[in-house]
Amino acid sequence: MEFFVSIIAIALMLIGAFGIIFLRKPLDKVIMFTILDAGFVLAVVLFKYLDVAMFAALADPLSTLVFILAIVKINEIRKNKLAGGDAND
Repeated sequence: MEFFVSIIAIALMLIGAFGIIFLRKPLDKVIMFTILDAGFVLAVVLFKYLDVAMFAALADPLSTLVFILAIVKINEIRKNKLAGGDAND
């Protein structure tokens, strides 16, 4: 049983990593990051580092929120530059 769960954890991490590398839209990258993160937490639990898994489970939503806020801010800055005519910067 533990072998199958480890295969699932590795698959989630690989899917997330390749998704981050090959997808172009920033929000798709955030979704792939959360998939990678789910596989990471599952692997940490399999290795019985439960204190690290608990910290990762608490910190993951915060890091995802920070990524989403950064994407929104970057899109806002890009729109303001295009509206102002500074497309070269």
